[in-house]
Amino acid sequence: MISVHDRGRDGALGDLAAFRQEFYECLTARADALFELTDAALCIDGPVRSLVGLSLAPEHQRGHGAFYDAVNCGRIDFTRLRVALAGLPLPRAADGRLVLAVDVSPWLRPDGATCPDRSFCHTYGRGKDEHRMIPGWPYSIVAALETGRTSWTAPLDALRLAPGADVAAVTTAQIREVTERLVTAGQWRNGDPEILVVLDAGYDAPRIAHLLADLPVQILGRMRSDRVLRRSTPPRRHDPKGGRPPKHGGEFVFGDSATWSAEQAVTSTETRRYGTATAQAWDRLHPRLTRRAAWADHDGPLPIIEGTVIRLRVEHLPGGVNKPVWLWWSRVDATVADVDRCWQMFLRRFDIEHTFRLFKQTLGWTRPRLRTPAAADRWTWLTLVAYAQLRLARPLATDLRRP
Repeated sequence: MISVHDRGRDGALGDLAAFRQEFYECLTARADALFELTDAALCIDGPVRSLVGLSLAPEHQRGHGAFYDAVNCGRIDFTRLRVALAGLPLPRAADGRLVLAVDVSPWLRPDGATCPDRSFCHTYGRGKDEHRMIPGWPYSIVAALETGRTSWTAPLDALRLAPGADVAAVTTAQIREVTERLVTAGQWRNGDPEILVVLDAGYDAPRIAHLLADLPVQILGRMRSDRVLRRSTPPRRHDPKGGRPPKHGGEFVFGDSATWSAEQAVTSTETRRYGTATAQAWDRLHPRLTRRAAWADHDGPLPIIEGTVIRLRVEHLPGGVNKPVWLWWSRVDATVADVDRCWQMFLRRFDIEHTFRLFKQTLGWTRPRLRTPAAADRWTWLTLVAYAQLRLARPLATDLRRP
C-alpha cells in the first residue's frame, strides 16, 4: 500500500479523473443514468447480482426503471471510448514491450429463445473432457498483460461475434484496429520493440500473422499437439528426371520425436511450482496450406509462413497430467532470450481468465437478462469501464492501519 503522501498518488488520481471525464463525454444519450450505473457497480456492497440491486447503492440517484431505460435506450460513442482506453497508462514487459492477449468469453443465454444473433458458445462441462455448446453471445476481448506477481490486465477492446463469423478474420481486424489506436496514442513508436500478441489454440496463428505482416506485431499462438509442419524449401538441385522442384521440406511431426532433428535453441529455467521448465525451439517451420476453408479464395500462390516452434515441458504439474505445450512464434532465428520471453509471456495469457472471472462474478457482466444484442454491448462496455477504473485506482489504495 502507498501512503497518502506518495507523489505517485496525484498522477494516478489525475489519470482516473481524466478518464472518468472522458467516459462521461462518450455517453451521448442517458448519460447521467449510464454514468451512475457504472459507479453503482463499483461501489455496491458485494458482487453485482442484478440491475435492480444496483438501485440500492447511494451512488445511484434514480429509480430502478432508469437502469433498464439507460441500458436499452442509451447511446455510447464506442469509437471515442476505445481511443480513451488506448491512451491510458498500459503495463509493459521488462524490455518495454506491449503484450496483448486475445480471447473469447461467452455471455450464455440458453433461455433467451427470442434474443437475436445468438451463437453456439463452447463451454466446459463438469465432467472430465466434457464439452458443451450453449447458445449465447460470444465476445472477443483484447487486453494488455502485466508482469510480476499480479493477475490484473488492461482491457482495450470488446467485440461481439456475429453468428457464423470467421473468428480469424474478425480477430485480425480487431488486432489491427487496436494496434493502430495504440500507435496513434503514442503507446508505440519507431524503434520500440514490436507488440507481442498472444493467442490460444483456437486461433490460426500463422494466418493471423500473415494478415498482419504490415504491422509492428509478433504473433505467438499455441498449437495442438497433433500438428504436422514443414521445413524450409530445400535447395534446388538438378534432377535428371525433370519435374517440378519441391515447395516444402521434410515433415516436422509434433508427436514423433524422430522428425525433430537438432534444436535451434534450448533453455532450462527453475520454477517454484513446476520444477525445471525446459523449452526447445526449432527454426523456420511452416504449415502446408491448401486451397480449402480460409484459403479457398486466396489469389495467387499460397504463401509460406515461416516461424519458430517452441516445445515447453515442465518437471511436474499440480494436477498430475504433464503434457508439453507447443507454441508457434511468427519470427525466425530465435535466440535463447527470445525463447524464454515467448513461453513466459504465453503463461501470462491466463491472466485474462482472471479478468473474465472478475467481470462475471464481481462486476456482474452476464447477470442481466437483456434481450437485445445492442443492450448487451452497452452493458459489456460499462463493465470494461468499471474494470478500467478499478485498475487505475489501485495506486490510490491506502492501508488505514498505517499512521
